[in-house]
Amino acid sequence: MLFALSRPVEMSLFPFAVILQVTPVVAIAPLILIYVSNTFAALLICAWIVAFFPILSNTAIGLRSADHNLRDLFRLYQATPWQRLRHLLIPSALPYFMAALKIAGGLSLIGAVVAEFVAGTAGQNTGLASRILESSFRNEIPRMFAALFLVSLLGVIIFLITSWLSRAVLGHWHESEIKREG
Repeated sequence: MLFALSRPVEMSLFPFAVILQVTPVVAIAPLILIYVSNTFAALLICAWIVAFFPILSNTAIGLRSADHNLRDLFRLYQATPWQRLRHLLIPSALPYFMAALKIAGGLSLIGAVVAEFVAGTAGQNTGLASRILESSFRNEIPRMFAALFLVSLLGVIIFLITSWLSRAVLGHWHESEIKREG
């Protein structure tokens, strides 16, 4: 929201977000694993890095895409910045934000899997990516496919949850989620 409300903030911070986005998580993950002692926290950071940019970018576009006529109306009625944000900008940005969540959900799963591959952790507190690696080293193809199937299933579940959330948030008022008869 700060990006949409303050052009100087956007111009100063957006380049850092772009750099974070274009740097491969495979290159960042080893550094994160070195500096963050908790492997689970490091994996979460890697997943967040991959998921952050689509949410930031889409939400900023959504906040800026409010109808100019409505902006003029709010200005005409001398709405406060808080009123403009709450009643105009946020509702305008919600469809963009919800679409970004769908994208970010899948990307965060990819980021977590890649980070776990890089971490190379094996043991009790590891996830499915470690099982895929471990199975490939031991040539246990059925186990590898089972872990891959579970990762894919998790991705589908994340997508279904974000789709349901989008319908719940937008379903009563936005064209993208309103069910039409016929």
